[in-house]
Amino acid sequence: MASSVIPGLSVMFLLVSPSLSLTCTSQNFTNNKLYTDCVDLPYLSSYLHWTYNSTKSSLSIAFIAPPAKSDGWIAWAINPNATGMVGSQSLIAFKDSNGSMTVNTYSISSYSSILPSKLSFNVSDRSAEYSDGLMKIFATLELPVSTVNQVWQVGGSVTDGRPEKHDFQPANLNSMGFLDLRVAKSNGTSTTTIPMANTTTIGGQGGNNDSEGDTRRIRIGFYVFLLFLGTFCF
Repeated sequence: MASSVIPGLSVMFLLVSPSLSLTCTSQNFTNNKLYTDCVDLPYLSSYLHWTYNSTKSSLSIAFIAPPAKSDGWIAWAINPNATGMVGSQSLIAFKDSNGSMTVNTYSISSYSSILPSKLSFNVSDRSAEYSDGLMKIFATLELPVSTVNQVWQVGGSVTDGRPEKHDFQPANLNSMGFLDLRVAKSNGTSTTTIPMANTTTIGGQGGNNDSEGDTRRIRIGFYVFLLFLGTFCF
């Protein structure tokens, strides 16, 4: 009986080990860009890749998400003062009138006023792609800070070059979090044990103490489950 339990435990370990289940680590880009870190974001089937250069205060990002509809839009933003979309400095990508992808900058002051505008920081190397149902935003930001409130979103329609309102489902309302750009690296890949605990915490809170606490709770819960499973099988 003991030998029959081991394969099951191996399968369970693969299912709960975040370092083995990250989708972003297998994603490639047609422009051959490489990023030192990535994370599977917890809502809207979205992913963020980034390289942060603290010496140059430079952040290069690639944001990937499926739009709500094929002619919709995706957005990734930094909010300097809060945790929601209002007040955020946003990059929004969509198909323009001739069908090609474009990405514009928006300083969003309210949901009723979404117009292209300059951001509070410089942005360069902007571009966007669409393939296999996914839109991708590429950009380099001049960013003097290493921790940010990030917001991401998807919408289903664009009218006359203007993104229309997104849905207000739980996934849309919760797509925000704290991002620490200084993730420990080894051989160019992220070494975070639990990506979302270490890089993005919903509600705009973050930090190593919270991450370590989340890690301990998950490990303890997993060990308790194994003890229960072993008792049941034996």
